[in-house]
Amino acid sequence: MRSLFATLAALAFLVAPSQGEELKPFRTDADGAVNVVVKIPGAPPSKKGEDVLKWYQVEAGVFPPEGSAHAISGELVWIDHLERRFHLRVDRNDSQDRGVWDLCVDATMLPYGSIYYHGSPAALQDIPVGTHLHGLFYQRPADDKTQPPAANNNRKTPEFEFGRCFRLEDDFSFRARQQQLWKIESVDLAAKKLTAVLLDQGKSPGDKAVGKPQLFDLTSATVVYDGQGFADHAALKPGQTVLFNLTWVTLYGPGRITDIWLDAKARDLATARQLEKHRNHIRERGLAGWVDEVDDERQIVTITFFGGVDPSLFDDLVGIPLDSLLVNSVAPLDKVKDARGGLAVARESLMTYDPVNDRKSGPVVGVERVPVQPGSSGVRIRVQPDMLLEGYRPKKIVRYYPAFPTVWPVVALSREEQYFGRE
Repeated sequence: MRSLFATLAALAFLVAPSQGEELKPFRTDADGAVNVVVKIPGAPPSKKGEDVLKWYQVEAGVFPPEGSAHAISGELVWIDHLERRFHLRVDRNDSQDRGVWDLCVDATMLPYGSIYYHGSPAALQDIPVGTHLHGLFYQRPADDKTQPPAANNNRKTPEFEFGRCFRLEDDFSFRARQQQLWKIESVDLAAKKLTAVLLDQGKSPGDKAVGKPQLFDLTSATVVYDGQGFADHAALKPGQTVLFNLTWVTLYGPGRITDIWLDAKARDLATARQLEKHRNHIRERGLAGWVDEVDDERQIVTITFFGGVDPSLFDDLVGIPLDSLLVNSVAPLDKVKDARGGLAVARESLMTYDPVNDRKSGPVVGVERVPVQPGSSGVRIRVQPDMLLEGYRPKKIVRYYPAFPTVWPVVALSREEQYFGRE
């Protein structure tokens, strides 16, 4: 049996789940398109499908393994930012029949799912409808009865079952994360066309072209950012290395450019502005995480915070930079003993009920760095609230508000952002 699993590990990309469970085989994008059946190497044929390699299934309270998600790109066409739900019109690709082109995935962000815009963490409402996005997704639960959006005319894209989003990012963030820039090769302002080739700056030595030059559309509304300000289209010149966001990708060629950043200064300003917007958003709504365990006798709740937020926000937990701690190390006791904070119960969408009135506060009795996993910040905290609420249960979602030494004022959110009264 051990030799069989060793063989499967080499051939079927075995990855260990994050909680130390037994090794499980799952398929990945490296195995081909989603509508391609992948057989487990060496497995005997089965009429029940036991010989088919399955996609990784996410579990409550367990962060997914690295590389287990399915990549989908497309255009954001509808959002419900309160429930962190959206429709993504899937880009056309060679695996699709023409009859299922341009259909939408109805997806919901996982509780630990992260969103990026202009190179910084973001909320779903920060991203304009029509923006082309790149995402990583997992299949929806088997008992999920979600139907295709009305615009699909009762048809389903091959990606439709992948309705749980782990990461979502615009072209700016996607390219910046991979250290890629576009090099402009030609500009035709009369025809509103721009030809560019993608450069991989992460390759050594020098920039390396990724693929062939592509012809993009400009519109009269395309915004050009140059340094600390705006520029007109005449500022677009061959030889410039730029980033841009797109819309209408694969509908009419490689896409239409909505915004283009000409230099590092313009890109850095865009990233910094979004970062401050994100910080304000989190400070007003709390750091999200899930409950790992509850010590009922000592009334201590242990929480692991989700990733996808600015790491500097965690420094407010006990007033010291947590990145100064080694992994698997605890903050010094003299820094923890006076720290306090409040816990509010949250839903999987990260929406709270009424945090001004229903959060429970108490001292922090421990903060530690743990190994970072996909979806996890690598920061764990132990809080002793003055009362244990029903929502403080293992695998449940909470939001945390530091109260000392740094104070995050807990403000009343607009009524639509509070779940109180909807139960």
